[in-house]
Amino acid sequence: MLVGLAERGRPAAPPSGAVPGNGGHAVPPSLEELARLAETAGARVQAAVLARRDALRPATFVGRGKLEELKARAGETDADLVIFDDDLTPAQVRNLEKAVGLKVVDRSELILDIFARRARTRESRLQVELAQLQYMLPRLTGMWKHLERQAGGIGTRGPGETQLETDRRIVRERVARLKSALEGVERERETQRARRRHAFRVALVGYTNAGKSTLFNALTRSSVLVEDRLFATLDATTRPMVSPERRRALLTDTVGFIRKLPHHLVASFHSTLVEAIEADLLLHVVDGADPRFRRQIGAVEEVLERILDGPRPTTLVFNKADALDEERQAALRIEHPGSFVVSARDGSGLDPLRTAIWEQAAHGPLVHAS
Repeated sequence: MLVGLAERGRPAAPPSGAVPGNGGHAVPPSLEELARLAETAGARVQAAVLARRDALRPATFVGRGKLEELKARAGETDADLVIFDDDLTPAQVRNLEKAVGLKVVDRSELILDIFARRARTRESRLQVELAQLQYMLPRLTGMWKHLERQAGGIGTRGPGETQLETDRRIVRERVARLKSALEGVERERETQRARRRHAFRVALVGYTNAGKSTLFNALTRSSVLVEDRLFATLDATTRPMVSPERRRALLTDTVGFIRKLPHHLVASFHSTLVEAIEADLLLHVVDGADPRFRRQIGAVEEVLERILDGPRPTTLVFNKADALDEERQAALRIEHPGSFVVSARDGSGLDPLRTAIWEQAAHGPLVHAS
C-alpha cells in the first residue's frame, strides 16, 4: 500500500493512472511513480492513499484519521507492507508500525533496496552498501541483535559502551572500510580517465528509464543491457563514437536519476557520477512521450546541481519520437530551442544529433580512430 502527500485545496497532480485495488480511482503521477518503484522491488501494489500536507503530525507523519484509514485499507486488501513517498524519521517508522501493525518503509529505503537488487559489479555493490549503512546509522535503535551477529557478538563491545554505541561503532567501522575500498576504485578510474583526457568526452544523463542505454547502443553500435525497468543501469559504461571522417570521441552511459534521489546514494555513487562531472558535453536524455517530462527534467537538473561544480555544455535530447506525432515533436522543438527529438529505437533523428556532437567536439580534444 502506498502513501503520498497532496496540498490542501488542489490535486497533487493531474491524474495519470490507476492503482490496482484502489477502486479504479486515478492517482497522481508521484504515487504512480512510487508504484513503479515498488513493482521494481518485487512488490504488488494493492492501494494508494493520499494525506494532506497541512495535517502532518511529528510522531506519526500522518494524522489519527489517516492512520485509521491506512489500517482499514490494509485489512481490506490484505496488504503486508506500507510504503511512504516521503522520508520518515526512525521514531515515525516505529510509531507507524505499531499503529498499523505492518512493516513500514519510506521512499529512500525502497530506492536503496532496488539498487541493492540491481547491483552487479563490485563497485556498485560497495556503493549501495555504503549508502544503506549511512541511511541505517541514525536508525539503529532496536537493531542491536542483528548487528551483534554480524560483528561476532561477544568481545565486540568496548569498556563502558552501551549496546547502541557498539552498534554505531560497528557501522562506522564498516563505512570507513567501504569508503577506503571505493577510494581504491576511484584511483583506478582516475588512471583510466587520465588516458582519456585527450579525447572529447560525452556523457548521457537523464531520468531513469528515459532510454539512455538504447541511445548509447545506437550511437556507439554497442549492445549494453537494455530493459524497460527503473535503474536498469547502475554502472558507468564508456565506448567510443567514430565519425564518418574516422574521428573518435568517448560516450558514457550513466545511472538514471529520479525524483527525491536519496542524498547518501548520490554521495556513494560519486565515482560513477564523476564520468558525468568531467564530461565535455552532457546529453540530457528525456522521455518525450512521458507527460511528466518537465518534472523529470527538473529532477535531473536538481541532481546535476548537487554533483557539478559549475555549468556544463548540455544538450536536451527528447527520446522515443516513435511514440509522438509530428505536431508533438514540433511543439517540443519550439518549447526547447536547440534540442533534438530522436528515436533511439528506430534511429530517426539520430543523424542531426551525431552532427551536433561532432560540431561540439571540433572545439575540444579529438584523436583519430585507428
